[in-house]
Amino acid sequence: MITFNRPDGQSVDAYLAEPVNVRNAPGVVVLQEWWGLDDEVKAVANRLAEAGYRALVPDLYRGKLALEANEAEHLMNGLNFGDAASQDIRGAVQYLKATGSEKVAVTGFCMGGALTVLSACLVPECDGTIVWYGYPPLEYVDASAIKKPMLAHWALHDEFFSIAGVDQLEEKLRQAGVNYDFERYDAKHAFANPKSEQRNMPPLQYNPAAAQLAWQRTLDFLKKYIA
Repeated sequence: MITFNRPDGQSVDAYLAEPVNVRNAPGVVVLQEWWGLDDEVKAVANRLAEAGYRALVPDLYRGKLALEANEAEHLMNGLNFGDAASQDIRGAVQYLKATGSEKVAVTGFCMGGALTVLSACLVPECDGTIVWYGYPPLEYVDASAIKKPMLAHWALHDEFFSIAGVDQLEEKLRQAGVNYDFERYDAKHAFANPKSEQRNMPPLQYNPAAAQLAWQRTLDFLKKYIA
């Protein structure tokens, strides 16, 4: 765990995973699902570090973790998304750049995916975004502010983030001339999380084939734009 400062000077705790060869390694800010900074999101950071990236996971819930869906919903509803994107996430990107990473991407899952979309609009230092099955209310998406490439992974059978909303978001990005790649998978929400089905929530389902394909596309995107 490390601590970094937001643009407004407040400090944020974060989990940092680094590759063996850390010198000049590019960075990725990883954003949690609505459960909090748990072992699953740390595992994503560790996996990115193994691939050669410095991965930083800001603790958006300030030490709180949810085990049940109602707890997670309560914590998520208490989060100021605009503040999290423009302060916590921007500060995380700035930290990685100030400590040796020339380029930094932002990626996130579920709630973190929605925050990743907002970060594309609100974090000018970000060099690219990878969204995993999550988007904010579309009225908050200023597509004209998105200047860097975006890759997004969507589940066709997502009960939390409808594919119709994905189509509307895509149209906004297309009209704004954003460099984007939207990939759709025959899967349910949280298809990339191996622990999804342990949550005892039928709308969540791990899909190993979709997860592996999305991960390879993510690595290809990072190699093209961030490495």
